[in-house]
Amino acid sequence: MGISIFALVIGAIFVNNVVLAQFLGICPFLGVSKDVKSSLGMGGAVLFVMLLATLATFLINEYVLVPLNLEYLQTIAYILVIAGLVQMVEIVLKKIAPALYQTLGVFLPLITTNCAVLGVALLVVQKGMNLLESMIYAGSIAIGFTLALVIFAGIREQMELTGVPKGMKGIPIALITAGILAMAFMGFNGLVPTV
Repeated sequence: MGISIFALVIGAIFVNNVVLAQFLGICPFLGVSKDVKSSLGMGGAVLFVMLLATLATFLINEYVLVPLNLEYLQTIAYILVIAGLVQMVEIVLKKIAPALYQTLGVFLPLITTNCAVLGVALLVVQKGMNLLESMIYAGSIAIGFTLALVIFAGIREQMELTGVPKGMKGIPIALITAGILAMAFMGFNGLVPTV
């Protein structure tokens, strides 16, 4: 691909943040960001599933779809793989690590509908990344997602303590805050070459 790993990581976390610059994963961003603890749990679950999903979709694309000239089925195949992976992870965690399942169990079904996971799987193919770059990119995107989610949750927790006007409480002030946070992340543009 011709870009350094450092540029790939910094670009994915800050410059092209999946939520604030690419607008993927907005539903969990707004829905789970009411407190920092649940945001960290969601971020951890997204990291885990995004790495697994990227690995699985990369391998399916390279060894099934491309050799059979079925690239036009990528989106459908990826959706099925991601949904199946989340269900399998949920079942395995329930049996093997019940404590971890209790921690992530609430967030795993939400990840099935998180378009950021599907978006990363598709972006990896579009950008022509190899397996190592794909995994680093997916991990960095998940870290960027978690960073944005935790910062936003911290801001929302503080807003609960302030006198927000009645008509602005809830989603309206959350959207305004998300817009301001997105503009703050735009300050990182030009830091590294875009991926």
